[in-house]
Amino acid sequence: VIVVLLVVGLGNPGRQYSANRHNVGFMVVDELASACRADGFRAKFNGEYAKGELSGEDVVLLKPQTFMNESGRSLQAALAFFKPAIDRVLVIHDELDLPFGTIRLKVGGGHAGHNGLRSIMACIGTGEFGRVRFGIGRPPPGFRGEVADWVLSNFDGSERAELPLLLKKAGDTVLEVATRGLATAMNVHNVRPKPAKKPSKAPEAQKGEASPERGVTSASQREADKRLLD
Repeated sequence: VIVVLLVVGLGNPGRQYSANRHNVGFMVVDELASACRADGFRAKFNGEYAKGELSGEDVVLLKPQTFMNESGRSLQAALAFFKPAIDRVLVIHDELDLPFGTIRLKVGGGHAGHNGLRSIMACIGTGEFGRVRFGIGRPPPGFRGEVADWVLSNFDGSERAELPLLLKKAGDTVLEVATRGLATAMNVHNVRPKPAKKPSKAPEAQKGEASPERGVTSASQREADKRLLD
């Protein structure tokens, strides 16, 4: 079986989780299913998968149905069957350390407390796969609850209004990977978003640009992340 690209969207199965921030990987894969004329999802590999085509190339879409903490079991089974090279695996996941609306491509790295990535790395023995990081931001100062409560909450009204365009943007990023490869796609899509509107002065507008990439996870945040769906 030859697969040009295996695209895995991370999330939790069940209607109660379908609109969660943590399920944005599923949302992007559903968007892609339409864009690549997928043949309909069916149960296999401890998940749901569909075959489609992006820019004339075969693609397999996978939504693990194991719950987030066991996502790796599903990808491991799909890898054993389709046997793509690791650089043709692309995992789509929510990213706390990027603000909402920011979509970035990355190859390799750690899991930064994300239980889906943690499971994948444990099951397949490497982190050297591509990732589409969909920013959901960290909880705002007034948020009551832990990080786990935040990722398992739904997008708010203003975010939902922007979501369709962002899901399409994430899908277009996958298309870019399929047609040009990860390295070129990263150059195209990893462009920093323009700073929020401020009264003209360019130097001041640039001061906060580096913050979305800091991504330092505190001990308390890591502890909260560990409890996701335990």
